[in-house]
Amino acid sequence: MPHINTNNDIPGIRGLMEFRPEIAKALNELAQALLVDNASLSRSERELIASFVSSRNECLFCMTTHGAIAANLPGCDDDLVAEVWKDYTAANLSDKMKSLLHIADQVCKGGLHVTAEDIEAARKNGANDLDIHDTVLIAAGFCMYNRYVDGLGATTPDDPMFYKKVGEQRANEGYLTKSFLVK
Repeated sequence: MPHINTNNDIPGIRGLMEFRPEIAKALNELAQALLVDNASLSRSERELIASFVSSRNECLFCMTTHGAIAANLPGCDDDLVAEVWKDYTAANLSDKMKSLLHIADQVCKGGLHVTAEDIEAARKNGANDLDIHDTVLIAAGFCMYNRYVDGLGATTPDDPMFYKKVGEQRANEGYLTKSFLVK
């Protein structure tokens, strides 16, 4: 149960957003721009970054939700998501993605932890400036989303099927839809 009365029983961030629809609009537009709209990184790569950051921040709701979304997109599956959560450096990923996840990991610690050497390593592994920009912004954004969800104690379901369904829904619909599967 959330720390505040949200006047709804919608789990996770969507329940909090229902409480403040004017804030939800901005947060969903940001998620859409970061994770769905056209970019140099694929949707699955961007969702994988979001899920990875959420795992580092120990935000079970966001980690599991965005992992399920990534697994429902081309180029990713549940096994890869689990590998990234466990040890991205040993996961079956390109060196480019590993270097971008390293940057995302540094952002989780604080923006000043990202070094010129981290950026140069990503470039040497094939990342362009848009890839690097979007990785940093996804990581920073998900630090905010994670703290929003956990700071207000959003309901985090235990049922893996909940996340599977939400993953399918968000992969198909993006973030600008009002629909949300409720237990």
